[in-house]
Amino acid sequence: MRVAELKSFLESQSSATPTGRIVRVLSERGPSSAVQIARITGLAKSTVSATMSELRRSGMVIESEVESQGKGVGRPATLLSLNPEAGTCIGVHLGFDEVRVMVADVSHAVIKETQVPMNADYTPEQTLAALPDAIADIYRAHKLSRTAILGLGVAASGPVNPVNGKVMRSSILPVWAGVDLRAIFGKVINQPVFADNESNCAALAEMMWGAAQGFDDFLLFKVDLGVGGALVSQGRVLTGIAGGAGEFGHMTIDPNGPLCRCGNRGCLELYASFNEPLRQASKVFGRAMSMDDVMAQARAGDKGCIRLITDTAEAAGRGLAMLGTVFNPGLIVIGGRMALAGELLLEPLRRSFDKHTLIKRSDVPNETATQIVAGIFTENDSCLGAIGLVLRHHGRL
Repeated sequence: MRVAELKSFLESQSSATPTGRIVRVLSERGPSSAVQIARITGLAKSTVSATMSELRRSGMVIESEVESQGKGVGRPATLLSLNPEAGTCIGVHLGFDEVRVMVADVSHAVIKETQVPMNADYTPEQTLAALPDAIADIYRAHKLSRTAILGLGVAASGPVNPVNGKVMRSSILPVWAGVDLRAIFGKVINQPVFADNESNCAALAEMMWGAAQGFDDFLLFKVDLGVGGALVSQGRVLTGIAGGAGEFGHMTIDPNGPLCRCGNRGCLELYASFNEPLRQASKVFGRAMSMDDVMAQARAGDKGCIRLITDTAEAAGRGLAMLGTVFNPGLIVIGGRMALAGELLLEPLRRSFDKHTLIKRSDVPNETATQIVAGIFTENDSCLGAIGLVLRHHGRL
């Protein structure tokens, strides 16, 4: 019964009621106190208290095992969450040579994550052949009911049109260009399907559970073999009219520069990704080098590897400075594999950003200076964000 009730509360026609608004907050934000819910919803504390009491009696809401992070004196506030038995969500990340699958419940607890190896340039048909078994294995192993599935979120390695759900051109998933993700994955699950770019999903994960918690406005900047990003305003990821918002890697830095894979010249990605540095490192060491290899050598003191990371950071900082001048964000979260380099990357990146942006750190008090921090998630941020698509948007296709 709770599954049907939850779906009803999350539908748009019910979300305006006090119960619907509270259930949606718990779905979007996870374990929360009555005070937090009143602040977010604008409902009177007495209304929140009475509604929460009824939801607890029905079993829809339970006391969370997550501890309150309040800093005040006295007893910590009780956090409440949706009952894990009320529903589950599926997240799928379409990567270069694998498909990641994650299942979480509505209390925001991750139940299982698995990887399905794929050949490069795998097709939608190959994905549809492998995905149902991967999902079924998780639900069977954890004795989960398939009737409790609320929806499926898809994170794609390429821009996704927010209107029709189709993948735009993508060098990582070239054969997926023009594919309607909602229609394709609707064949896997007879529930709502949500889809977005992997960087947008990563931003969602950092906002819900990671480095951007408490920030409604921030930028995500991914430094990996490519460069990507996302814009978040008032707690919502901006997609742009055709899904192209946040494609920071394809800002033109030098119109006479090298040809980029996107067809333009001198894109930021050519200078701020770690693709070319890896080629140089492999040449120096006489073997194929990964980003992890270069970071390990840099931590061990190798001057060449330190320089490769520093050069990448300085280029990324120059690109971010353009965004900083336009948006003047309070927070920039650095994602992607290279975020694991920590201060080896972040220190020169911050220095480059401050050098090239309009508002310098010395111009303003610390509390109004742009913070640049590493993301919490690097291995599975996009898949987590795909879960977030369902938790935040269920019932609002």
